[in-house]
Amino acid sequence: MSAALNSYSLADVLPADHGPWQLDFEHWPQAQAQRWRAVLAVGANGRRMLLAERELDALLLQSVEARLQAPVRWLRCEPAAITHWLGAGEADFRALSDVEEDSVDGEIVGADAEELSALRLSEQASPVVRLLNATLYDALQDGASDVHIECTARGAAIRFRVDGVMAMVRSVDGAATAEQLVSRLKVMSELDIGERRLPQDGRFKLRVQGREVDFRLSIMPSVFGEDAVIRILDRARIEQTGSLTLDALGFDGDERAAIRHQARQPHGMLLVTGPTGSGKTTTLYATLAEIHTGTDKIITIEDPVEYQLPGVVQIPVNEKKGLTFSRGLRSILRHDPDRVMVGEIRDAETAQIAVQAALTGHLVFSTVHANNAFDVIGRFMHMGLDLYNVVSALNAVLAQRLVRLTCRHCARPVLPDELTLNRHGLKPEDGTFLKGEGCGHCRGTGYKGRRAVAELLKLDDELRDLIVARAPMSQIKEAARARGMKPLRALALQAVCRGETTFEELERVTLDE
Repeated sequence: MSAALNSYSLADVLPADHGPWQLDFEHWPQAQAQRWRAVLAVGANGRRMLLAERELDALLLQSVEARLQAPVRWLRCEPAAITHWLGAGEADFRALSDVEEDSVDGEIVGADAEELSALRLSEQASPVVRLLNATLYDALQDGASDVHIECTARGAAIRFRVDGVMAMVRSVDGAATAEQLVSRLKVMSELDIGERRLPQDGRFKLRVQGREVDFRLSIMPSVFGEDAVIRILDRARIEQTGSLTLDALGFDGDERAAIRHQARQPHGMLLVTGPTGSGKTTTLYATLAEIHTGTDKIITIEDPVEYQLPGVVQIPVNEKKGLTFSRGLRSILRHDPDRVMVGEIRDAETAQIAVQAALTGHLVFSTVHANNAFDVIGRFMHMGLDLYNVVSALNAVLAQRLVRLTCRHCARPVLPDELTLNRHGLKPEDGTFLKGEGCGHCRGTGYKGRRAVAELLKLDDELRDLIVARAPMSQIKEAARARGMKPLRALALQAVCRGETTFEELERVTLDE
């Protein structure tokens, strides 16, 4: 990798007719652009150049060349010029976005949300504010679902959750800086900055490229101070890509058909279960979006409203004002709905109302935290509900997980060891096994993107009789699988054999029963 020792300004390498549009925001992740302060430009000879304040490592330069499919030369550039052009280029990009994105599905973008951009980052005087905003900026560009700020004895560690896996981003030196980061988050979420002994929850919004992004904040006391977890809810990103469909979520054809069949039932209850972050709510949204034709009244109650669906009445929970799931659900049933979505069944009262709604002619969608489809019945029994009413109302339970996909850019054929194959009852010729070596596209992980795998438990009269009679769980499982139910682990194993994911991901996500 060649590097120029002199310092260049943008005027030295850019022809006069090249404007801010030469900043390639599509092919160069803004996370790296901010972290490394880099600008992609085209010289007078037409060769791509990466202008940065300091030397780039080989992996990042390789990533840029792979995205552009052309060699790129690195040049050192004046910091002031990079600040100017980053701000000007993003402002130009945002100005175009504002025309189309001022309203997302009818949502008016608020003017009170703070702007988050490269230009604003360079203008921040406070190092703590600049660090926090840069962290959130990078998280958005990396597609992170959560940002973790964990206090340590020497400061704090900042980690992102990308594709369901934690990744270390940077360390913050100094306990005072770590404390100020958490205090800044409290101010943004209007929490009590003086309270450091109790957990606190809040939320805030930031304006990014003409749209509002919601952030949910959880503060938790720890040994070295307070830890913060920020959940990123970027509604517009999914809506703009058009990926809010069962096809885009990665379900197999049989699974998609079965889910759609259950979603078109006239009444009853469809539950989606799985651990936190397994895509339960997204699956319900995709299901509602597919069945919504305008002929039915659909009402949802959620905490919070993560995606906005046109033509659907969506109610956000507000426990501080007394609007809980149970109280809101009671009011919804007086609002003449045909289909109701309850964001989560958390308590016996909400569960009881949801069951009664399903028994009185409504189709109810909801999520429940359980390890598999069969454990949902035990959860309702633990809540003290009448088991006969529960199984009478319940049409089906969908248990799902998200598995990371092998990166298509660096995937290479591999032959699993004999022990691994024998443990899963496979032979080398039973599949096309692939594994990612790690590249710039997947940030060196070998995985890029995720897809859903799910088992669907459909209840019929015989299964209902077994459950009401409190038959052994082994007997219930055997009866369900005799009716064609495919276990979650078996479906994930099929994805491994097709080369979509790996044995390591199979063990990480699914339970060996």
